[in-house]
Amino acid sequence: MRYLLLILLGLTCICPAKAQTDFCSIRNTSFKVGETITLKVYYNLGKMFIGAGEATFNVGLERYANRDVYHIVGEGKTYKAYDWFFKVRDRYETYLDTATMQPLKFVRNVSEGGYKILNNVVFNQAGHQAISTNGTFTVPPCIQDIISSIYYMRNIDFSKYNEGDKIPFNMFLDDQVYNVYIRYQGKEDIKTKFGTFRAIKFKPLLIKGTVFEGGEKMTVWVSDDANKVPLRIESPISVGSVVVDMVNYGNLRYPFTSLIKER
Repeated sequence: MRYLLLILLGLTCICPAKAQTDFCSIRNTSFKVGETITLKVYYNLGKMFIGAGEATFNVGLERYANRDVYHIVGEGKTYKAYDWFFKVRDRYETYLDTATMQPLKFVRNVSEGGYKILNNVVFNQAGHQAISTNGTFTVPPCIQDIISSIYYMRNIDFSKYNEGDKIPFNMFLDDQVYNVYIRYQGKEDIKTKFGTFRAIKFKPLLIKGTVFEGGEKMTVWVSDDANKVPLRIESPISVGSVVVDMVNYGNLRYPFTSLIKER
């Protein structure tokens, strides 16, 4: 269960640097203040799905650095029944400029099986700097963090892309810059624990490590409507596979028109 939020987000991908297209001009058209989303993590053991943890995402509105910001909090945890094996209590926060959709501050506060880290990052977007707990780092223009990246992706206009196209962007995590991309896979209907949806499908390119296999083996589905809510993530891991489903939501910006049938 290590890196629970990263499993949920499907964003631990590393690939060659590419030119960013429309990266600095994106605007929020998909979510609003007060939105909440809950996702549940299942280990897939053959035909059995075992619920092991969940993550919640909440969107608030605050003032930071004399600007209106979305204060978005992502929290991941294992269920108490699994705490004896590997207890996870993770909290990630981003302060996202409402006008530019660029993060101004990022907080990572994690506790995973006895491993703890607290890292605060302030982004100087104009000066292309990230000032973290551990030092000052040069970053590309319009850098994203792990949480802001999700909300950036939710505002991508997928109608501009063909199946197989790569959509690149830059992300700052653990004092490193990652040149990341997702590969658009088209649209399809997807059955989840919540129900059946019309969905947009894409794959991140994963680096081989202790949790994930390498290559484009993770698949992510988001709702094919104006909200672009994360619906399902599937990926093989070092032992078995994991499935993550959206199980609850609140205060969406638009009607949930992609929902075909609720279970």
